[in-house]
Amino acid sequence: MSLRKVSKYKDGKAHRYWALVQSYRTERGPRQRTVAWLGEVAEDSKLVLKTQESTAADQRELFSERTAQWVEVNTKTLRVEEIVEFGGPWLGLQLIGLLELDAFLREHLPRGKEEIPWDVMAQVLVLCRLCHPSSELEIAEDYFEKSALADLLGIPKGKINDDRLYRSLDRFCPSRGNWRGT
Repeated sequence: MSLRKVSKYKDGKAHRYWALVQSYRTERGPRQRTVAWLGEVAEDSKLVLKTQESTAADQRELFSERTAQWVEVNTKTLRVEEIVEFGGPWLGLQLIGLLELDAFLREHLPRGKEEIPWDVMAQVLVLCRLCHPSSELEIAEDYFEKSALADLLGIPKGKINDDRLYRSLDRFCPSRGNWRGT
């Protein structure tokens, strides 16, 4: 579900509302249905939310109380924190599953006493290079914290560091120092 700003023109005046919309798939492609109308956007940049009576089953489930409630939110002081990149890592993980790369890595990389298995570390490197091509240091210091990989793969965020990534590369490519013919 997501919020959508909707503009309607009635009696020659523009009215702007917030709508809670739900995405769903049909044979003709993805569609969105309005679950709830959340209220009108005031001109002084404050968002006024209210619950409204509706016959839609989704909205009845969403709100148990039937009386209107008004909440004022000052959008100038509103901020979003701890945003993580989700779409790319999730899609990459789905591709790894479709290609059965995860099963291949589990089968061909030895399992030891390490806290994070080598096959999972290989997936981290593949997904990071796919979504954010950069060095192992950049991945460890910045990108892994900003992505949803920790949640998707079940790895605590503090466990991925540059030393572990370099050891992973040494484990997967023991002759990588010889790439240039040296």
